[in-house]
Amino acid sequence: MDTANTTCSSMDLAALLSSSSNSTSSLAAAAFLCSQISNISNKLSDTTYAVDNTYLLFSAYLVFAMQLGFAMLCAGSVRAKNTMNIMLTNVLDAAAGAISYYLFGFAFAFGTPSNGFIGRHHSFFALSSYPEHSGSDFSFFLYQWAFAIAAAGITSGSIAERTQFVAYLIYSTFLTGFVYPTVSHWFWSTDGWASASRSDNNLLFGSGAIDFAGSGVVHMVGGIAGLWGALVEGPRIGRFDRSGRSVALRGHSASLVVLGTFLLWFGWYGFNPGSFLTILKGYDKSRPYYGQWSAVGRTAVTTTLSGCTAALTTLFSRRLLVGHWNVIDVCNGLLGGFVAITSGCAVVEPWAAIVCGFVASWVLIGFNLLAKKFKYDDPLEAAQLHGGCGAWGLVFTGLFATKRYVNEVYIGDRPYGLLMGGGGKLLAAQIVQIIVIVGWVTVTMGPLFYGLHKINLLRISAEDEMAGMDMTRHGGFAYAYNDEDDVSTKPWGHLAGKVEPTSRSSTPTPTLTV
Repeated sequence: MDTANTTCSSMDLAALLSSSSNSTSSLAAAAFLCSQISNISNKLSDTTYAVDNTYLLFSAYLVFAMQLGFAMLCAGSVRAKNTMNIMLTNVLDAAAGAISYYLFGFAFAFGTPSNGFIGRHHSFFALSSYPEHSGSDFSFFLYQWAFAIAAAGITSGSIAERTQFVAYLIYSTFLTGFVYPTVSHWFWSTDGWASASRSDNNLLFGSGAIDFAGSGVVHMVGGIAGLWGALVEGPRIGRFDRSGRSVALRGHSASLVVLGTFLLWFGWYGFNPGSFLTILKGYDKSRPYYGQWSAVGRTAVTTTLSGCTAALTTLFSRRLLVGHWNVIDVCNGLLGGFVAITSGCAVVEPWAAIVCGFVASWVLIGFNLLAKKFKYDDPLEAAQLHGGCGAWGLVFTGLFATKRYVNEVYIGDRPYGLLMGGGGKLLAAQIVQIIVIVGWVTVTMGPLFYGLHKINLLRISAEDEMAGMDMTRHGGFAYAYNDEDDVSTKPWGHLAGKVEPTSRSSTPTPTLTV
């Protein structure tokens, strides 16, 4: 029901209630009825707003839960001696990101009115006059903050096991406070120069770039930032031998990797469907049960199909390439499918999501092969997964976005996917997005990592790296254990000898236990 245009005239009602429109009793009855209708309309409007905000808050909680997924995935993918370090960096990505996004990032991203490059309205800095007169509420801030710290979490995986703790704080604050918000302003703000939601008709190629939930804005930004961090630092000690051959430095816990993957999968249902921001919106008055709630469900389906297809494709592809079934590869493939569909999840058919996931798997495999060839070391394959699959997701949207869904989600008659008969304008806008994100992150994060390297704040010493940062930087290992077979760990170990049976052929005397 559309309550925004509901009006009531007591004179009109009075005419219906009595043959004499000037009758005092008729006017009084009409006024009463109008007041009741107005109250009902206001209550419906308030209810709609409350439901939409509750939906957005719940989605924000799901996206924030992805931080736990990132933490578990990272912890399982590094060696046990660096577990405390990587988990602490994930906690601080969220904590430092909250302060920087509150002070600056949210204003740079969504401060309005603003120009096409960056938000600048004073009321959005430190939420000084927010949400008054802003058209949104605190739930919107929380949701966007959860996205910002997701980008920082991606970067932390690329530079794991060799980065000084202070460097994490510096890059995380800069990324969430300036680099990421600027990109999100370009493509998500109603004032952004390339946004498909731009408030005027001056759209890029008459279309704007469609990046519904952030294949480019979130994943490419985090992946390209991680790429430059890992390139400046160089590979971990022992990752490549003297002849240049790749040496696997395997993570210590496949269980944590699987746990983290399922947590990320769960959170993605807030990441993609939640990006509608609202749910109580009808699309077609001739279809009373069809509206934004239907698009939300479809988006969850396309997200699921892409991830699952990528997981299965990776499973069998890696089996053919390396000769065994590998759960770590399958988890990464699954996440690659999710990253790729994130751009077009709301504007493509479910069958197209299967195509997206299939290609995403091969994109990830291809970039991993290139990483080995060029001796690039990324413990979590974050740059390949989020950067490479994110770029493919943008291209995929330019190819497969359907006219009907584009016009529902982005109001107006818009260009749509090239392979769906919509011409090449949307694809051109998507390619522009890829180019400008790579360029922007390169000119901002590249010099930052290089500057940290030159002042010796980026990489830890070789001695610390070999010993593990948990012991040298964080006061002890993440796991407390006692190996009973290792007598060197016991204070009396040098005095104790291993007891051997007197005769190897003798049979132990059985004992009776009561």
